[in-house]
Amino acid sequence: MKAAWRGIDPRQVWDAHAHLVGTGDSGGGIVVNPGMQSLLSPAQFARRLFFLNAGCAHNAPGNADRAYVERMHNLLDGMRAGVKLLLFAFERAYREDGTPDPERTGIHVPDAYARETARAHPAYFEWAASIHPYRADGVEALERAAQDGARAVKWLPAAMRMDPASPRCDRFYEALARLGLPLISHAGEERAVLGADAQDYGNPLRLRRALALGVRVVVAHCASMGQDRDLDRGPNGPLADSFELFARLMDEPRHAGRLFGDISAMTQLNRAGPALARVIERSDWHARLLNGSDYPLPGVMPIFSVDYLVQIGLLAAAAAPVLKEIRAHNPLLFDFVLKRSLRSNGHALPARVFETRGFFEPIKA
Repeated sequence: MKAAWRGIDPRQVWDAHAHLVGTGDSGGGIVVNPGMQSLLSPAQFARRLFFLNAGCAHNAPGNADRAYVERMHNLLDGMRAGVKLLLFAFERAYREDGTPDPERTGIHVPDAYARETARAHPAYFEWAASIHPYRADGVEALERAAQDGARAVKWLPAAMRMDPASPRCDRFYEALARLGLPLISHAGEERAVLGADAQDYGNPLRLRRALALGVRVVVAHCASMGQDRDLDRGPNGPLADSFELFARLMDEPRHAGRLFGDISAMTQLNRAGPALARVIERSDWHARLLNGSDYPLPGVMPIFSVDYLVQIGLLAAAAAPVLKEIRAHNPLLFDFVLKRSLRSNGHALPARVFETRGFFEPIKA
């Protein structure tokens, strides 16, 4: 643990990918799809229980929202003073005509809830808005969020049912660029929430439109799971690993200074492997990588394996017992120490990947 913190200023450590989850029992406006609360939809029901369990809010009937936030406090108190979480709001799904689509919305966490949670606990949290670009009032909502201290905008295109390559997003992109707010957009396959029939929207190449209009874009998880069409070879181009399409974008010189990746979830069993090794070894990318935990997922025990990371040569065997012990007590600390312990062909993730605060502070014109 001492080695993990060596050379890092905790005051500069903002976990760049953390989810607000709850049931809406606080009156803050969280809405959960009925399918996630019914055994008639077992996959979605299980996801909801996993998230609440990981956030230690599953045994708090009528108090789940507050229990979830208190658990994050507790975990941050186990870090170093100054570390913060960037809490994500989560927008509804929308139809093509710009109206909300509640049936296809897995969970809705309003901007106001994320904003007020961060304001109530400024030593622990910052917040990111989530605004659908098809909304008639999307730009106005974005401007309000910026005035209210939002540090970024978070999208999950498949779940929110938006095409990042659509001209309908242009006005929103122009406003993002003008306001200096980064866009954090999921790319690659999505499994956590509803959206299986809109996976094409997660193609990282679809984010070129935002980049061309001057937006700073963070590709969540470095698109490290699934396959997408290679749109550079036509609308029906062959399938390619989503991560390889992300890597192509990263290596295009015109995107330097605008395209970034976050490494959240990349140590999970379904992502760890060649993509994780590549981001560790690509020292030329390190200044453009941001650490995030994807909280509460580090607390979902079945999707992580320290032993697997040892097996594929990214983690020293001697580190495994300590990491397992840390994880049993503090999944946020586990995520941090694990990533600081990774090695691939003599390379490691440097301190600047974790010191993300400067990236989210306002850009002066």
